[in-house]
Amino acid sequence: MSKAKDNPASFAPAGAGKTAKPKAPRRTSRERAPKADIAAAVAKEPSARRERAKAPAKKRPARPKSVLAEDMLRRALEAPTPRSRALWARRGLATRAQLDRTTQAMLLRQLYLAYYEEGRFPQAAAIAEQALTLDVLPDVAHQDAARAKQALGDVEGAAAHLRLAARIGPASRKAFHYWTLGSLFYLHHRFAEAIAAMSRAARWGTTDKPLYQGHLALSRLALGQDVDGIGDLIERLAVAPAGNGYGRFVLGLLALHAGRPDDARRWLEAFVERTTSGRRAAAIALRDEVEAARQALARLPAD
Repeated sequence: MSKAKDNPASFAPAGAGKTAKPKAPRRTSRERAPKADIAAAVAKEPSARRERAKAPAKKRPARPKSVLAEDMLRRALEAPTPRSRALWARRGLATRAQLDRTTQAMLLRQLYLAYYEEGRFPQAAAIAEQALTLDVLPDVAHQDAARAKQALGDVEGAAAHLRLAARIGPASRKAFHYWTLGSLFYLHHRFAEAIAAMSRAARWGTTDKPLYQGHLALSRLALGQDVDGIGDLIERLAVAPAGNGYGRFVLGLLALHAGRPDDARRWLEAFVERTTSGRRAAAIALRDEVEAARQALARLPAD
């Protein structure tokens, strides 16, 4: 027989066989507060979400605007100096966005002009030839390349570009290209070639035909050929639009041949003044003509 102390049931109180319910813990005075008071307390303490909603929203830092090649092109076109023109043109060419051929060609031309005006003719020629690969206004790109080649003293290279410009250019620009080629040959005393090119320019010319005809007459006179109606040529060129620009150079030389020294002086001096006081690119492109005009002025009798 087991002892009572070894029987756990003998020590249990009455009803020990049933599961006793745990007594509920006593509530504190705060826990016994009415539910309405608790709700009011919660209402007085805004949640973190309410605080965030009431706080002013922080502005995110603005993203940098994407650099647009068109904006860089506009700035290059408006640039007051060759250096700033080159800066904006390079930035436009360096944009990550893919450039369309027209915008790229225009940016390259601005870079070309900057190099040309700074007298960096090898770089200018290289940029013009790079623009040719885009096939956007290729005759204009050939003109640019010819100008740089001429500045470098490469007459044959310049002539090759001008022949291509005249060949592929639209009808509206063929006369200009042939006349530019003829002017190149005239300045380098290759008068027979100048006559051939100027004759084509005169055939294709419209508004500027008096300029081409006058320059053709100068080429024939330089080769020793007879030219009739020089006075008529002078009168027609003097009233033509082209007579106010390059035409003054042609008018001055024609006036010399016509025995009109006062008119020759007036036109040649006006040509030199306008060319040397204008854009640097024009002064560089026409420096051979300016030199020829000054030599002609030096031969005139003193006033």
